[in-house]
Amino acid sequence: MLRSSPKTKAELLTRCEALQGLTFAHLSMHSQLPIPLEARQRKGWLGMAVEKILGASAGNKSLPDFPELDIELKTIPLNQKKQPAESTFLTSISLLTIHQETWMTSCCYAKLKCILWLPVEGCSSIDFYTRRIGRAVLWEPNATQKRILEQDWLELTTLITTGNLEKIDATFGEYLQIRPKGANAKSLCYGINDEGCKILTMPRAFYLRSRFTKTLL
Repeated sequence: MLRSSPKTKAELLTRCEALQGLTFAHLSMHSQLPIPLEARQRKGWLGMAVEKILGASAGNKSLPDFPELDIELKTIPLNQKKQPAESTFLTSISLLTIHQETWMTSCCYAKLKCILWLPVEGCSSIDFYTRRIGRAVLWEPNATQKRILEQDWLELTTLITTGNLEKIDATFGEYLQIRPKGANAKSLCYGINDEGCKILTMPRAFYLRSRFTKTLL
């Protein structure tokens, strides 16, 4: 079922309410997207199915999933304690051109302005087909959160643009962090080293820490 883009936030939230409590098997039926038989092939399936049903229109563009509403969609798996099971992917980083961005013009900022969180059961003890979708939460950062997110972004991007990419580890950033983002260790892209020379390195992306996202749900 391919739906048109929602015209208002209220319409989008109404569509989310219709998903609440559905199993992944039901989601597969409604979206007409079969669940891959092999677990390793299921990565990304949930996001595609939800985007199709809710009418997300951005596709793979570096825009919020609902560009007309300036809303980004994030499914977030929860563990047995009903807390985020992992950090949340936000956006990939263009290592060679990020120096041209400011916080206000960055893809990161565009996706953080308003996020529709859709919690789902993510505990490995629950069969994938019977995992359920929870209640959606529409979130906009408050003044304190905006300040910390901007500080994190500035700190991390400064390290990239000054050739210190390889020094960045999971300890950097209070809410935002940078992690490798690639299919495997052979997935490489170009970055800049501390001598200003192009080097091959792992692709990187911004992620939101689970200790932050658990405060939003």
